[in-house]
Amino acid sequence: MDASGWDERYRATELVWGVAPNRWVEQEVADLRPGNALDLACGEGRNAIWLATRSWRVTAVDFSAVAVAKGKALEERELEKPSIAWVVADATTFTAPEPADFALLCYLQLPAGERRAAVRQAARALAPGGVLVVIAHDSRNLTDGTGGPQDPAVLYTAADVAGDLDGLGLVIEKAEEALRPVAGAERPAIDALLRAARPA
Repeated sequence: MDASGWDERYRATELVWGVAPNRWVEQEVADLRPGNALDLACGEGRNAIWLATRSWRVTAVDFSAVAVAKGKALEERELEKPSIAWVVADATTFTAPEPADFALLCYLQLPAGERRAAVRQAARALAPGGVLVVIAHDSRNLTDGTGGPQDPAVLYTAADVAGDLDGLGLVIEKAEEALRPVAGAERPAIDALLRAARPA
């Protein structure tokens, strides 16, 4: 979908993704010292807001103006002192205003060329010692998992993301499938999970 399509989807439901952060975001941020965070394709901001509650200085970016407005409203409800920089922009072309100690792409399901552009933009934003985490519906989820997009063109693996990072000088710390339980489903969702870091 384009930005207008996502605008319509976000208008149709109070919160498409809920308030709680993604479980893999919680897991991967646990050992990081708060600094500057970049949440690309932030949606309604659940992960950005969670990061802000843990003392991260967050820039949250999405190409849906409706999603960004909902994120701002959610932040005002959830945080005593709103502090997130909300930006309406495309993750494939956005240039971070300052180096990021943590960059996140969470369920940005795009065809390979656009995905690669977004992944490389996120990687280029990293400060020395910065960490990139990419979470996605894995390609195998279509046949062996639960939920997620049903278009194989927008599904990918952690190995695909590792390939996207070739030549950028990052160290791949983790590139794997992660099984995510889904309430009421017989099978878990299969997520792609990649963590990479720019050497300090």
